[in-house]
Parts: sequence; C-alpha cells; structure tokens
Amino acid sequence: MRIIREFTKGFTTELTPFRLVLGLCPTLAVTTQADNGLGMGLATTFVLVCSNVLVSLLRHIIPQKVRIACFIVMIATFVVAVELLMQAFFYPLYQRLGIFVPLIVVNCIILGRAEAFASKNPVMYSAVDGLGIGLGFTLSLTVLGGIRELLGTGALFGHPLLGASFEPFGFMIKAPGAFVTLGILLFLMNLLTSLGRKRAH
Repeated sequence: MRIIREFTKGFTTELTPFRLVLGLCPTLAVTTQADNGLGMGLATTFVLVCSNVLVSLLRHIIPQKVRIACFIVMIATFVVAVELLMQAFFYPLYQRLGIFVPLIVVNCIILGRAEAFASKNPVMYSAVDGLGIGLGFTLSLTVLGGIRELLGTGALFGHPLLGASFEPFGFMIKAPGAFVTLGILLFLMNLLTSLGRKRAH
C-alpha cells in the first residue's frame, strides 16, 4: 500500500541524516543531549508536515518561476509558529536549541521535500511523507544525542544511569564528538546495508 510505503521510507531508504545526508548542521550542533535531539526533531517534523500539506494544496496555483521563494515563505511561517509555541511551553528547551530553531527555515530536508515530493503529490501522501521523514529525523537526532549524552555525562534524558564511578568522556559532548559519533553510526548503517545485500544475493 502506497501510504505505508511513503511513511516507512523515512525510517529506511530515506532516513535522514544517514541515508539522505541532509540536515547535518542541526544534527551535529544540538545533539549534546537526547532531549535536545528529540525537541529539535519534533519541531522539524511539525514544520515539515505543515509545509508539505500547504505546498501540496497550492501546487497548481504557485507559478513555477517563484515556487522556491513561495516555499520558503510558507516554511518560515510555520517556523515562526513553532518558535512561539516553544517559547510559550518549552522555554528551557528553546534556550538550549538557540539559533537552530529559526534556522529550520533553511533546513534542506524541509525545502527538499517541498520541491521533490509535496509539489508533485496529493495532500495525503505529502502529509504522510512529511511525517515519516520528520519522525525518522527525530529518531536519528535522539539516538545520536542519547549516545553522546550517555558517554559524555553518564546520563540519559538528564537521568544518571552509569553511577558515580563512571568517568565521563567529555570529548563526546563537544563538537568533535558529534562528528565521531555520526561517522561511526554511518559506518554501521552502511555495513548493515552491505551485509543485507550480500545475503539477498
């Protein structure tokens, strides 16, 4: 069934950032903690779903020559909405994410889905595509943030797990730790894909 395929591809063949290799700036910058990754991912999912739906609804009205500019205005509208919601209800998280919340406007995942999918497909499929890609992105950021937080502080979602005797790897919550963790996860995903193809043959 197509609707299931459009949703699940965000967790498999089009998993960001590991498959599409998009949205690396927030992936590396905000994933010092699992809850930062979760918050950023959900904010991006909200914008992605809403912008996909609106782009799909207006796809026959927007002139081709100005479509990118129109897409950016739509995306910016939803980014402002999610920014205000975070300021009202999740202010500590909003402060931790900082400039990366307004920078969702230029996240290439969102603009890419608007251009490559939503502008060519009906509303339902566009909404499901946005939800799948967004939740896949949320999962990626949360896992990456969880690994870095656990090894860097001994905690997960702010709750200590590894005890007082654990010696944290401070390197993991710094910028180089983000690159190393992402690189290892990319390697593991490519290895699993390669092994899966060998078994298929």
